[in-house]
Amino acid sequence: MANVLDLRRRIRSVKNTRQITKAMKMVSAAKLRRAQERAINARPYARMINSVLESLTRRIDIYDDATGNLRHPLFATREEKRVLLIVVSGDKGFAGAFNANILKTAFQFISGNTDKEIDVEAIGRKARDQMRRRFPVAVYSEQTETDQIGGFAHDVKVRQRKAKVEVTGDHPGILEKLDQARVFALAQDIIARYTHEEIDAAYIVYNEFKSVISQRLVVERLLPLMKIGIPQITGATEPSAEERERAAEAALSAGIEIEPVDTAEADAEAQKFGTSQVDYIYEQPAEELFAGLIPRYVASMLYHAMTESVAAEHAARMTAMDSATNNASDMIDGLTLHMNRVRQAAITKEIIEIVSGAAAL
Repeated sequence: MANVLDLRRRIRSVKNTRQITKAMKMVSAAKLRRAQERAINARPYARMINSVLESLTRRIDIYDDATGNLRHPLFATREEKRVLLIVVSGDKGFAGAFNANILKTAFQFISGNTDKEIDVEAIGRKARDQMRRRFPVAVYSEQTETDQIGGFAHDVKVRQRKAKVEVTGDHPGILEKLDQARVFALAQDIIARYTHEEIDAAYIVYNEFKSVISQRLVVERLLPLMKIGIPQITGATEPSAEERERAAEAALSAGIEIEPVDTAEADAEAQKFGTSQVDYIYEQPAEELFAGLIPRYVASMLYHAMTESVAAEHAARMTAMDSATNNASDMIDGLTLHMNRVRQAAITKEIIEIVSGAAAL
């Protein structure tokens, strides 16, 4: 049985741990507020792109008369033999089951598509580390080719696939400070791979965040595009009622709003641009304008997924640190009660020994 001195040392250690978890909770709450603001500020841009593209598809003849599809390669559908999977995880731990759930969903997607060749793009250090442990990294070799028209020689990278599932790239640190230029470069790379038929579809796994109590883990198809402004959700996992209740308690204790921001009025106003019966005049030709906005649209979807994932990570870490702080407080109470009992037992034993010795005399 531990003595009073050992129990006091353990209580002191748990108190120090509680101070750390409480500080981490408040830091995550502050970062969550900034992440929510960034996600909200990015929505008007995405809404306006959706409205402009919808206006173009409604009023300008950009459909192919033969097939009836939009005249853009990103709308072309084909059999999915080669798939790109983008996994958006966190860069750090101490976020409960946040990263574990994302990786579990990604592995389920991979195991459910064993008949396809899958390329993995890992965003976040946790996804990068786990994917590299399980799957090999893609190997490229440089070869020199001669242009048949100009006769110029240039180097090209040739893929040497050795496994059904390979990691083609990772982007650690991109979530620490989201830069639109880096996200747009990633979107351009994905678009180029799709238009060159290196992949037949692109999916993304991330946490969709609307508020602390309203979030879900989704698998969304990025490419091919089907309809502007409507996400192609192929799978979603909702949090349990117990998880939502725990997140709500953590948010209230940190002063975070638990209800999502009401953007219905702004959404309706932006929707008027694409649906109103006004004949807009564009300076550029319709095909050129549409082709220039589609990459921006794909980049906005990627940026949206990353901002929502960052906010969800901070919310998960805040909830986990709140639970750790509460558990530490419960442990301190239990250890204090046990210490008092041990001390009382020691005092009682000493009194009994004194009384027994006095009686023996």
